[in-house]
Parts: sequence; structure tokens; C-alpha cells
Amino acid sequence: MKIVIVGFDGQLGTDCRSILGREHQLITPTLAELDLCNEANTISFITAQQPDVVINCAAYTAVDNCEKEEELCRRINSDGPAFLARACRQAKSRLIHISTDYVFDGRKTVPLAYREDDRVNPLSQYGRTKLDGEKAVQAHCHDYAILRTAWLYSAHGPNFLKTMLRITLADPTAIRKVVNDQYGSLTWSYTLAEQIEGLLDSSVQGIIHTTADGHSSWYEAACYFLEKMGVKHRLTPCTTSEYPTPAHRPANSILANTVLNDLSLSVFTDWRNDVDKFVERYGDALFKELQ
Repeated sequence: MKIVIVGFDGQLGTDCRSILGREHQLITPTLAELDLCNEANTISFITAQQPDVVINCAAYTAVDNCEKEEELCRRINSDGPAFLARACRQAKSRLIHISTDYVFDGRKTVPLAYREDDRVNPLSQYGRTKLDGEKAVQAHCHDYAILRTAWLYSAHGPNFLKTMLRITLADPTAIRKVVNDQYGSLTWSYTLAEQIEGLLDSSVQGIIHTTADGHSSWYEAACYFLEKMGVKHRLTPCTTSEYPTPAHRPANSILANTVLNDLSLSVFTDWRNDVDKFVERYGDALFKELQ
């Protein structure tokens, strides 16, 4: 297949290149080649390339900054997907668009998980713009899959696990508070990229949840990861109210992969399994990068 990856240099984009590049022709446009905020440019690039599939990994994901940079957030997370959807319709390309757990308010009682057909109610600018992006894809594209994911990590780029490792290595004796009343599923972007590969030949349409199985709090996830890395720490649990942020973060980000499981298409396993593999594969490299 001929595949365009928008946002090829991020966490998921990097892993998509690694996995999909084995069997497919990849096109990885730079911002100068495809400006997601420019409708004419986006449509021109996609229609000229005539790809079989477009994977949109691009997003404004600095959740707290979204609260003050509303216009930029909207252009990337809402307008960009609309432009891509129109371009894919013209080029007769399938669009795989990455979305987020932030479209939900997180008020469902833990450990109940959000299904694809549950009511959305975003409480942050990031969540609102991502939901608008979903709606734009649904409105303007005939062949699409919207993949909602959450709590992504990888060996490439900044993420929660690497941050916890970095600050712990900087001062192992320091007591660090980590939120223990927000719940979700740590999801390795490499596994998500494998899931995307599995969906390339599938005709499944619509909204699909794509996270690791099982769940934890941020505190539990951080402790598990550091212990697997063999790093001593003094993490201590705290509440969301003790660690205020500009953007509202869902207390419950647990997603049920209902569509994938019903179709026997899921490649996901328990989040701990992936953390184990992640540490085995990248542990030494992480130490070298962060020490």
C-alpha cells in the first residue's frame, strides 16, 4: 500500500514508520510539504499523491498549553482533520485518524470503562478540539477509522514514563508526588502501530478504542515502570487536588476496546506486558539518554 503518515516524527508516527515501512510504501511529508493548517495545501498534497491510506498522527497534545493557545489548538486538532478528510474523500483514500480519551469527562465510576458508543463530554480545550476533529472526519470522509487512545508512551520523544525516570535519576532521594486518583491504561505506541497495521486491510469503519488492557493510576504505573527499570525511588501518592493543572484531566480514562474485541481484531494485552517488553528492549538506551 501507499501510505501517507502525517506527524511521522512523533511517538506514534515513529513507530508506524518502523512497522509499516517493512511492507508498504511510506510518504512522510514535512510541514513545508503538508501544512495541516492550510486547506488548499493539504488537499493539493493528498490528491497529488493518491495514497491508499492516510494516517493522521499529528495533534496539538500539550494539554495545558491548549487552554491558552486556543486558536492554534483548534487549527491543528479540529481544522486539520477536516482538511484531511476532504482531501481523502477527493483522493478516495482511507483515513485513519488518532483521537483521545479526553473526549470523555472521566466521571464514569472506576473501574467501568468507556465504550465507543458512550456519551462524549469533553471538559478541556484539548478534548473539545479533538472531538470537533472526530466530527469533521465523520462529516467529510467516506472511508475512515477514528482510533481513540490514551496514556501513550514510547522510546521516542517526551512522555510520562521517561519524565518519571528522568526526575528520579536526577535525585533518587527526593520525594515525588504522583497522582493516584486518575485511572487509565498505559499504551505503548509500538503496539498501537501494530494495531494500525492490522486494520489496514480491514473494512471496519467508525470509532474504535485502542488502548492496552487493564488499568492503573498514574502513581501505580510509575512505580511499576521504575521497579522494572531497577530504579529506587521515593514516589508518594497524591490526589488531583494536590497537583492542580490548567487543563481538566479525566479521572477515568479507561477505554474498552469493544469494537476490536467483538471483531477479534485486537492485538492488545495487559499494559504490564508491554511495559515489560518496553523495558527489555529500550531500558539500556533510556538510561544512556537520560543519565
